[in-house]
Amino acid sequence: MASTSGGKTRLLPKVAKVKNKMPAEVQITAEQLLREAKERELEIVPPPPKQKISDPEELAEYKLRKRKVFEDNIRKNRSVISNWVKYAEWEESMEEIQRARSIYERALDVDHRSITLWLKYAEMEMKHRQINHARNIWDRAITILPRATQFWLKYAYMEEMLGNVAGARQVFARWVEWRPNEQAWFSYIKMEMRYKEVDRARQIYGQFVYVHHDVKNWVRFARFEENNGSIDNAREVFERAVEFYGEDHIDEKLYVAFSRFEERCKEHDRARVIYKYALEHIPKEECQELFKNYTMFEKRFGSKAGIEDVIVNKRKFQYEEEVKANPNNYDAWFDYLRLLESDGSSEQVIETYECAIANIPPLQEKRMWRRYIYLWINYALYEELEDEDVSRTRDVYRACLDIIPHRKFTFAKIWLLFAQFEIRQMNLTAARKILGTAIGKCPKDKLFRGYIELELQLREFDRCRILYEKYLEFSIGNCTTWMKYAELETLLGDYERARAIYDLAIAQTILDMPEMLWKAYIDMEIELEEYERARSLYRKLLERTQHVKVWISFAKFELTTGEEGCIEKCRSVYNEASTAMKETEDKEERLMLLEAWRDFEKQHGDDISIEKLSKMMPKKVKKRRKIQTDDGSDAGWEEYYDYIFPDDSTAAPNLKLLEMAKKWKKISADT
Repeated sequence: MASTSGGKTRLLPKVAKVKNKMPAEVQITAEQLLREAKERELEIVPPPPKQKISDPEELAEYKLRKRKVFEDNIRKNRSVISNWVKYAEWEESMEEIQRARSIYERALDVDHRSITLWLKYAEMEMKHRQINHARNIWDRAITILPRATQFWLKYAYMEEMLGNVAGARQVFARWVEWRPNEQAWFSYIKMEMRYKEVDRARQIYGQFVYVHHDVKNWVRFARFEENNGSIDNAREVFERAVEFYGEDHIDEKLYVAFSRFEERCKEHDRARVIYKYALEHIPKEECQELFKNYTMFEKRFGSKAGIEDVIVNKRKFQYEEEVKANPNNYDAWFDYLRLLESDGSSEQVIETYECAIANIPPLQEKRMWRRYIYLWINYALYEELEDEDVSRTRDVYRACLDIIPHRKFTFAKIWLLFAQFEIRQMNLTAARKILGTAIGKCPKDKLFRGYIELELQLREFDRCRILYEKYLEFSIGNCTTWMKYAELETLLGDYERARAIYDLAIAQTILDMPEMLWKAYIDMEIELEEYERARSLYRKLLERTQHVKVWISFAKFELTTGEEGCIEKCRSVYNEASTAMKETEDKEERLMLLEAWRDFEKQHGDDISIEKLSKMMPKKVKKRRKIQTDDGSDAGWEEYYDYIFPDDSTAAPNLKLLEMAKKWKKISADT
């Protein structure tokens, strides 16, 4: 088969036809092919034959041929330094040192910043003991590339190996003028120490710490002096470091190292002073490690008082961190202030109180002010009791009252404490003025009660009456206030006035605890043995309510009067109550009345009255009723107990049916 292209005929290769397309019996996997290839690589290949040169002409020809190859490679790409290095190394192997130098010089003209090139060049000269040539190369290298650390290190190492210590020192001196990294300085110092030149090493350290003024370098300098037995010099180094950093750039690591140094020197007092100075001048958030070391120091070498002082300082630090993170965390302020009050100066405590009360709650809601207001209370009590500054205490109370939004809420405790403070200062007029202002600005039950209690203690009963009248104008439905007012008049012996107060109280339409008021009124008449007045009050109360407890209380009252016929009067009250309770639908209250009546008859009645009352007792039956949800749907059935009274007209059929059921059950049991 052929194809034509451009008038020319081109024959295509024949494609062999595959006759058998079935898979081979032995399958070869890719893994097997790779494994065989790897095995063949591991086979020992015979080395290439060595070429032996027998005469100078053949050697010259060989050199010419190799140089031509190297020159061709260089001409192709002059910037590839490896070609130059290979060329120079070959000339060196041929002992053509001058030619090798020439090649290195040509290479440096191409790239004079190649560190590898300078190193190979200098190493060649040192290998062949061309010391002056090597020095020349190192000088040129460090002049052109002064930041290349390898040049300086190898140069100094060469001089030291040659025994030229002064030359090596001169190399290091030239190097440190460039302010190199820390390793260069340490190498310089180590060289001096190898030759026991401690003073020279000290001078180098003195320069080093001002070039690289990290704290760790000052600590190394001091440790160097300590290791060489110069304790005074080591202490002087630390003092220079403290002076160098000053108070603006103070670092806890320096003071920790300084204190540990003094510990090793058994100077515990010095170490303690250093720790305290550092804790006073370093910010709290930056001296955690310092404080930890100080705590350990005091535990090992301090007294009991010193250990307690450390613990107190640690707690102070914790509280300061808490209030700094959340200034409105008043519980943290309380703990912090309590700690300062137990162990702290008065000025510090007052300053902390001022910082605490400056954190006013963000919202004007009483629940958020409850804890905050106790800061003011504790502040005022501290000024009065501990600091004994009366004028400042008064200023604290006034400032607290000024900051409270009285139109929205107030704190009666503050007003009362302020008034009590003025009373302790024998200033009764000011105390009354404070409480009067409180009642006029933001009246509260607690304020009225506190003011009245104050006047009672002073035996100013006319003022108490005026205050009770104001209190009732503020809260006319407060039964406790009516009772306390009447109780005051009772104590003063003015019973008519007390009755008038009670009469006014029960005439009110809205009362929070009317049952307590009626009970107090009746109890007063009973104590005065005014039984007719008490009966009259019971009748008035029964006109308003038919509660079973009122009837039972009325009956018990008749029994306890001790008058002639009191038992019949009590029975009459029970009978009247039973008749009245028939009209109510609450059967449980009716049952409660009958049970109380039965207990009375058991104590004071006879068999006839007891039998008569037993016939009035209801029957207890179990019933079922539907349960409905709020939306009116059925929710099933429930069982409950009901009471059927014999004297009810609707109960007669039910009772008859119950009797018949009992008889049938009895007959069935007999048969």
